[in-house]
Amino acid sequence: MKNKLFRTLTAFCMAGVLFAACGNSIVSRAAEDTENSAADQKDSVVVTMPTTSEPESGFDPAYGWGAGEHVHEPLIQSTLTVTTADLKIANDLATEYSVSEDGLTWTVKIRDDVKFTDGEPLTAEDVAFTYNNVKEKSTVNDFTMLKEAKAIDETTVEFDMETPFSIWPYTMAIVGIVPEHAYDENYGQNPVGSGRYILKQWDKGQQVIFEANPDYYGEAPKIKKVTVLFMEEEAALAAAQAGQVDVAHTAASYSDMSVDGYRLESVASVDNRGFNLPTTAPEEKDGIVYGNEVLQDVAVRRAINIGLDREEMIENVLNGYGTPAYSVCDKMPWYNNEAETAYDLEGAKKLLDDAGWVEGSDGVRERDGVKAAFKLMFNPEDSVRQALAEDVKNQLKELGIQVTTEGAGWDVAYDNAQSQPLMWGWGAHTPMELYNIYHTIKDTGTAQYSPYANETVDKYMDEALRADDLDKSYELWQKAQWDGTTGVTQEGDIPWIWLCNVDHLYFIRDGLSIGEQKIHPHGHGWSIVNNVDQWSWE
Repeated sequence: MKNKLFRTLTAFCMAGVLFAACGNSIVSRAAEDTENSAADQKDSVVVTMPTTSEPESGFDPAYGWGAGEHVHEPLIQSTLTVTTADLKIANDLATEYSVSEDGLTWTVKIRDDVKFTDGEPLTAEDVAFTYNNVKEKSTVNDFTMLKEAKAIDETTVEFDMETPFSIWPYTMAIVGIVPEHAYDENYGQNPVGSGRYILKQWDKGQQVIFEANPDYYGEAPKIKKVTVLFMEEEAALAAAQAGQVDVAHTAASYSDMSVDGYRLESVASVDNRGFNLPTTAPEEKDGIVYGNEVLQDVAVRRAINIGLDREEMIENVLNGYGTPAYSVCDKMPWYNNEAETAYDLEGAKKLLDDAGWVEGSDGVRERDGVKAAFKLMFNPEDSVRQALAEDVKNQLKELGIQVTTEGAGWDVAYDNAQSQPLMWGWGAHTPMELYNIYHTIKDTGTAQYSPYANETVDKYMDEALRADDLDKSYELWQKAQWDGTTGVTQEGDIPWIWLCNVDHLYFIRDGLSIGEQKIHPHGHGWSIVNNVDQWSWE
């Protein structure tokens, strides 16, 4: 309680500094816009986002805008497809698309009535240029499956693939189309697009202002002006308390606070937290240790999975704002609900007993001279991950498993996670999240982020990518999770433990509707404004 009081006082102090002495500051101007728009049935909004949401390389799809870890709709640019509220695929620029029987050629027909904001028509040449450009330059997304994009005529583009890739429609939903004639190394600073909004102003380190595209080919946006302010959670809270913003991102630690004129809104997510369990015996390669002597035992991994009370974690760490996680893709169309387990402390103890892990005088189990102990790392800059790690430590102590928690920066965490668990955050609107976590890679013969390999799991995912129909591929992704005999769930190899999906929380000004939100992916940033054109004021 003292910590929350301190945060509240800090927030009010920050509000005083931020607003009382700002004069003509960025935030004060945003506030003035908000107040002015209130008098004429608002058609503008002011939204806060974490400072990490500002695109360092600008608004260029080649460098992560719209894609990357925090997948979102690029707003400024149009995409060939979009994801629907239930995470299926719908058309945007595309009017139809098809794939060849061998899965190596995708043919997409596009609209003929779309113009860029400089008045030039958007053609298949621009689409082909965009995709060839991201294949060459992308620093965030993997486009190695694409051989080449070619414009067949003004409204037809063909994608020649290096390998079948059934989930290509999900890739088409995040790549914003740029104009070949107006693209150069500075494009991201002053982008030209054909999307719902135009970038009018970017004050780096402070704010971005979007205005509705008057020539947009789709339904005209209800919200004509969107101002995004980049600030930390405490400053965002202060902004809401001062009535200077319409939507302020916040965290579970502030969820019991009341802000006059605002409601707390919770958005469901697949933004999960969990930790890897290295499944192989320890082995050193090129100075890096792979595998873990204790966690190589599947009985230990299964005991951990059912011996953790996820509801308790959600209540204590997230103040109730979250849902139990059992996979990296809960609630997605490709999720296999066989991943779900019930908390069973006694069942977990029996698994360990049956596997020969005997509790010693110090309360820690032991087998053949090896103590049931491991290190659990977390990013020291993330208080939620640290709190979850501490909760895991405390809960597993009841099982007789000794956990030591340790902060680890990303400069060492990836290598160290090959032998010790690390608290991760994942969650995306694509089945490739499963592939990236569980599929073996050529370099090591195990999965990328933690030592694990299962040929059957690999086979299902490979078949899913080769499927000639997107809906058919979902069943194969589900079988990769569990086919009744093997997989990555409790009765299978259980190489990862998934704890919770973190609800994304916002203080929303009374009278503002933020419409139907899609399940948010990992990251507490741009996803909230995916549908900002559909927001409305009462």
